[in-house]
Amino acid sequence: MIGEGMIGGALTAQGSGEGILAEVAGSFDELTASLGAYRGEMLQAIWETGLMLGNSLLAAVLLGLPIGTWMYLSRRNGPQPRHGLYAVLNGYVNVVRSVPFLLFVVALIPFTRWLVGTSFGTTAASVPLAFVAVALYARWVEQTLLDVPRQTVELADALGASTLQLITRFLYPEARSGLVLSLTTVTISMVSYSTIMGVVGGGGVGDFAIRYGYQTYEYEIMYATILIMIVVVMLLQGTGTWISRRIDRRVP
Repeated sequence: MIGEGMIGGALTAQGSGEGILAEVAGSFDELTASLGAYRGEMLQAIWETGLMLGNSLLAAVLLGLPIGTWMYLSRRNGPQPRHGLYAVLNGYVNVVRSVPFLLFVVALIPFTRWLVGTSFGTTAASVPLAFVAVALYARWVEQTLLDVPRQTVELADALGASTLQLITRFLYPEARSGLVLSLTTVTISMVSYSTIMGVVGGGGVGDFAIRYGYQTYEYEIMYATILIMIVVVMLLQGTGTWISRRIDRRVP
């Protein structure tokens, strides 16, 4: 009797396990079907997010890198102290970083309309993202360059290096690993910020999750979108870390 009971319990457990697997498989099939129904919209949202990220990161590199470099050079104990210049650049970075992003987007609408001719759409959404990306990367660049040994700057000065030579031949090569990690951090932050841009018609993955997931009560789409974003962030972080290690001069 005991053996029969154990066998019966095992069969029941096996049946329950198969039932759970079948339910999970059914849910996965349903999710796949739901995403397939919005395949075009999803691809469009991914393209819009990529466009916003590309524009903002381009601005971060072209503007944030030199701004952060000049903040390092012109700070009080920097190689070329300039109090006025540092106050202006540091003030810009602090103001942009201190304003809540959604309020910043709304406050920047008149400027965005003047700059690109409209306050709606992916291009318009890239404007506030670019401002924030520049400010974030500038601060990270400054902090990264502060980690460069003082002896490196003294060596450049002893060799009679110009400001441009100091930056391109001494500071950047020494700090290149940290600069890549900093850009990776900014990229991940921009992925998060871009999800808010639906409020100005910027579209993107975040807007897709709200419109086709939350507002239509298809929560599986919203959760699937969140999962996709998590995977993207992990890939970005892993790639950035790998590149940083490959170019780190301290790693033999």
